[in-house]
Amino acid sequence: MSDISQQLIEQVQQAAATNTPINIQGRGSKSFMGRSASGTPLSVAEHSGIVSYQPVELVLTARAGTSLQEINAALAEHQQMLPCESPVFAAGLSSSTTATESSFAGASLAGTLACNQSGPARPWQGSIRDLVLGVRLINGKAEHMRFGGQVMKNVAGYDVSRLQAGAMGTLGLITEISLKVLPKPPATATLTLACSADDAVKQMNTLAAQAKPLTGACWLDDRLYLRLSGSTQAVDGTLKQWPGERLEHDQEFWQQLTEQQLSYFSGEQPLWRFSVKPNADPIAIDGPWLLDWGGAQRWLRGEYAPEQLETLAAQAGGQVAKYRGGDRHSDVFHSQPVPLQLIHQRLKQAMDPQGLFNPGRLYSWL
Repeated sequence: MSDISQQLIEQVQQAAATNTPINIQGRGSKSFMGRSASGTPLSVAEHSGIVSYQPVELVLTARAGTSLQEINAALAEHQQMLPCESPVFAAGLSSSTTATESSFAGASLAGTLACNQSGPARPWQGSIRDLVLGVRLINGKAEHMRFGGQVMKNVAGYDVSRLQAGAMGTLGLITEISLKVLPKPPATATLTLACSADDAVKQMNTLAAQAKPLTGACWLDDRLYLRLSGSTQAVDGTLKQWPGERLEHDQEFWQQLTEQQLSYFSGEQPLWRFSVKPNADPIAIDGPWLLDWGGAQRWLRGEYAPEQLETLAAQAGGQVAKYRGGDRHSDVFHSQPVPLQLIHQRLKQAMDPQGLFNPGRLYSWL
């Protein structure tokens, strides 16, 4: 646990003085995302530690390099959690892992926000972006700035804090994040039943519209999985009303889905992530599919032409990205129309006038 913010400011000052691009690095758990990185590495892994945690106020503030493991452990002591269920990505830890490797393994808080990573509960409990109350970051002029706050209230002005979600570090070097947290539900159970992808989409949308404690809905290998979390009375009552059989050891299934450890995610073929309308019909392309987020997030494995998938995603009311694998030198996120490109570029110019931070990591034109 250490505060190296002054060291980070000096590194950005040096980069600005020499006009040297910077490749912001955390703990490396999501280095596979986005386009290939370029620039001089600048690590925030040592800038870590929980700055403040107020269980009664449901607010936690931590430095950028703090691991999600550390944050989850602190919250668990008070029966609280990050409701977005962001993946920890610490599966690589083993008995042979050195102390140094262990201390910097797994997802960091800032990296999770920068990549906008959320788990199966995202449609019902919000994304990592929805939890952000405020951030501190170093801009391209090496100014250490604060946006938002540390309380749950509306903030006037431009919401720069939440702009960091999915920006892949292109809008500044995050040093600190304040988040709201929630109590853990007292009861959890999962129902599963056999059905086709088409029936799964219909079922997930029909059941999601009911006032029930649904916190997870996914389809894989011709089976639908429905997770219930809430009061014991609400969970037990829904188990009696909804179709399906109760899944034993269901926590293991949802953890493997969250951490992308299911066998579906293994292999060398590119992994595509669709973000579409939850009630959109199954996308008309052959291939191994996994439907999550009640149908709003859809995974596809295999070699496909990006233009073909973008057309299909648009027809389903959304976008597609090459999440992992394949060529990372060309653009991997869904193409953006010129007006949106101009907005991105103006934001980049305002926050990072010299284009120092993660150039080209998000888009080739940014």
